[in-house]
Amino acid sequence: MDPIEIKKRDPFFIHQIKSFGFAFEGVYYSFKKGTHFKIETTALLLVIVLGFVYRIATFEWFIIILISSAVLGSEAINTGLEELGDVLHPEHHPRIRLAKHCAAGGVLILSVAAVIIGLIIFLPKI
Repeated sequence: MDPIEIKKRDPFFIHQIKSFGFAFEGVYYSFKKGTHFKIETTALLLVIVLGFVYRIATFEWFIIILISSAVLGSEAINTGLEELGDVLHPEHHPRIRLAKHCAAGGVLILSVAAVIIGLIIFLPKI
């Protein structure tokens, strides 16, 4: 019987660089595959332009950064969950379907909150 091989880990900085590369690959894939990710990114770009046009306060920028990163982050997680479900059960499985719907519901909740926050910040300025 062969002894169990223990894989040596890369040095710290090399490991971090590889990890960031994997994370950027995930963001790129989410953008490339996901229609909603593209829509949300486009909405964020519009909000950034409006933020400069209406000279929103620093605190308002913080709020926009937080809610935008929450929406895009949850969309990326949703994409990952969908991909995982498709690999585990290529055929339609009711529990995988439910898991996908729950993840999409989480994105929806954050997206609605983002719209409300946008209205609160921008409507008084228009």
